[in-house]
Amino acid sequence: MADRADKRMLDHNFIRKLIILAVILIPVIFLLSVGVSSIERWLLYYPTHRTGDNGLEPWVRNGELIGFSRKVQSPKNIWLMLHGNGGQAADRAYAIPNFSPDDSVFILEYPGYGKRGGVPSKDAFNQAAKEAYLLLRYTYAGIPACIASESIGSGPASFVADLSPAPDKLVLIAPFDKLSLVAKDHFPAFLVNLILKDDWDNVELLSHYHGPVEIFGAEADNIIPVSHAKALAAAIRSSRFVLIEGGHNDWAVPGRVRIIYP
Repeated sequence: MADRADKRMLDHNFIRKLIILAVILIPVIFLLSVGVSSIERWLLYYPTHRTGDNGLEPWVRNGELIGFSRKVQSPKNIWLMLHGNGGQAADRAYAIPNFSPDDSVFILEYPGYGKRGGVPSKDAFNQAAKEAYLLLRYTYAGIPACIASESIGSGPASFVADLSPAPDKLVLIAPFDKLSLVAKDHFPAFLVNLILKDDWDNVELLSHYHGPVEIFGAEADNIIPVSHAKALAAAIRSSRFVLIEGGHNDWAVPGRVRIIYP
């Protein structure tokens, strides 16, 4: 009887060790087979590829669709909008009423989103934002050029802020201080350190920007908790922080955010 009990105990311990080994090895095998960068893209970027413009005008450069726009004659200001990580540029028609009717607005299509070719990544977002901003500066020379962003768009927006000439104003809606800190609100730190390579540090990127920065944080934001917007505002001397009602995607409700210059 004792031998049988000992055997059952050994069998139980063996099975338990196999389960623990599987729990450890399966994620490692998955990472090795799929690739860390592929997993990162799957977790971080949610592009769609729908047709339609939602009433916006296609923004084309050298025959390639690079975004959508709302143009006005003799604009007082030019805005480049950098949207969040989901959907595509044409989806952001909801943001247009938040801008002054006297300003022209250009919404960037990220590489790998909508009909634009490429693969989403930090470098691809930054390069596309840089090229779009400099194109608008050249096309509308002499008119103030500003940047508005929401969510992950605050990363490339902060990157563009370090260009010369710098944007005349930044408006950051539901932004973060550092992307990896947001990720660690949702996932274990060791996984974030292993997987997340596209890590924008907006505090560092904005450390040399001296223009006006307006930061809107949503008090019920459960995607990028408002503490990150507050931390970013606290680190940027030229910033003004505004707390708004609602969650991460509720900022365009009429009356909550006005995107204006000066």
